[in-house]
Amino acid sequence: MSEFLSLGISTTVVDKLRGCGIATPTPIQYRAIPIIMKDKDTIAQAQTGTGKTLAFILPILEKLNRNDGHIQALIVTPTRELALQITDEIEKLIHDFDDINVLAVYGGQDVDKQLKKLKNHPQIVVGTPGRLLDHIRRETIQLANVSYLVLDEADQMLHIGFLSEVEEIIKETPASRQTMLFSATIPPEVKKLANKYMRTPEYIQVEKVQGPADNVKQIAIHTIDRAKQATLIQLIETHRPFLAVIFCRTKRRVTKLYEILKSHGFPCDELHGDLSQAKREQVMKRFRDAEIQLLIATDVAARGLDVEGVTHVFNYDIPQDPESYIHRIGRTGRAGTKGLAITLYSTKDRPTLDLIEKELNIRINKQNLGNANKEKETQLDTSAKKRQAGQQMKTVRQKKNGERKHQKKNFTGKKPH
Repeated sequence: MSEFLSLGISTTVVDKLRGCGIATPTPIQYRAIPIIMKDKDTIAQAQTGTGKTLAFILPILEKLNRNDGHIQALIVTPTRELALQITDEIEKLIHDFDDINVLAVYGGQDVDKQLKKLKNHPQIVVGTPGRLLDHIRRETIQLANVSYLVLDEADQMLHIGFLSEVEEIIKETPASRQTMLFSATIPPEVKKLANKYMRTPEYIQVEKVQGPADNVKQIAIHTIDRAKQATLIQLIETHRPFLAVIFCRTKRRVTKLYEILKSHGFPCDELHGDLSQAKREQVMKRFRDAEIQLLIATDVAARGLDVEGVTHVFNYDIPQDPESYIHRIGRTGRAGTKGLAITLYSTKDRPTLDLIEKELNIRINKQNLGNANKEKETQLDTSAKKRQAGQQMKTVRQKKNGERKHQKKNFTGKKPH
């Protein structure tokens, strides 16, 4: 019997999961689904990539009243990308269900198109705080019948300044709703929000952050702030990444670095929250198609970014915590391929680097730029020598083959006179 069945998930949905290649619940699903099925408010602390999306989607699908055309489930996310990702997962599961509709609402999307889709009476709405509030104020979205409220990536939503918007949205939902809060970390502002709007929630925490994948080589290079740009440029020229993501701390720093790299002739573009949705989608398409090789991004913009072929990650600004470090370097080394993550750090960044190593129980190879380049040059020199030796062998073989052919051509089989 499927383990999902034992958690209260119906056979129809379990069959859908099997069709998507999902047979066994992840730890967060195994622990959260039974609690959510019992209508209890839930706080789940889990990292990206642990399967938390299905942990709230599956119980919601089971509990929806399919005969009711009102919005019954509201999922609030910090970014458009995450809203689309969650909506896509739901659509895969309800593909053949004529009586369940889902709608993603986010900034940068045509409002009239959203209004048209709202006429299909979606029972599930997935949205970003800004656009949800816009619809609430236009009175085009009514939340009076919401039974299930999910705050996904709550720490990121509050980190980027959505607290007042989130509170305003919560106040539009009935006090009787079931609230589910999912977050990678539980900082004080998240605890305060939970205390204010949740009813004796059950708290779940799955295993702490797992270390980086073994196939991602990690290097930390010591530099000084005024030498950062030159250091990065030298690293890019030395390593010549096929596709690389470069992480900066703020949108302003992303734009500044983008302009510098562009002026040096690098095929690059920027990704951050101030771009329109159309522009973000255009940037991502160009990156996936390898029209640009360097993507300079903020942490939030790169949430959920999954692109095949990313060979390098550069932490231009050191990540602020172990979770961010794991998230960033996880953009490379996908599907078992090898990746390289290079973190630039100054003397004042050393305590943060030490904390990342301690929390993740890892040792990051620390180098200065000279050593890093020497190591890379040695690799390149070795590869070049191998290629040169191979070419020489090929030339020798070709020469020998040519001589044999020439001998055969001149041999007539007749005795000499």
